[in-house]
Amino acid sequence: MRNRTYRPRRPWRERLYSFMIGRNGGDALSRALLLLYIALSVVNVFVTSWIVYAVACAVAAYALFRIFSRNLYARRRENAWYLRIENGIKGFFRLQRNQWRDRKTHVYRRCKACKSVLRLPREKGTHTVRCPRCQHRFEVNI
Repeated sequence: MRNRTYRPRRPWRERLYSFMIGRNGGDALSRALLLLYIALSVVNVFVTSWIVYAVACAVAAYALFRIFSRNLYARRRENAWYLRIENGIKGFFRLQRNQWRDRKTHVYRRCKACKSVLRLPREKGTHTVRCPRCQHRFEVNI
């Protein structure tokens, strides 16, 4: 009989970690694409269209491609682009929520120079306001 040495197999988690070294992994855009895939799959249950099914499969394939990609520079650039859009949308809705919450006590105005949104107390009359971001002074009529 042959003398074989026993080598235990590495646990699956360790093998997965070593496989993912140097790959992009899951980022915000990949998670959003997978959520879009799930939403399209749920829609396809009720609609049963091959077009929706094809789009869902393409979205899932692109998400998996992004997760297993080794081109980290391109994937990070795509993720940064997605995060800029996502933060812009979230910022818009956050501003709308704050304007609704403060509608009785404050008014919101844009700075004419840097276009940032200023929260001003609701006091009738004409006031001189200094933007904290760019130090521009301008008149506001409330």
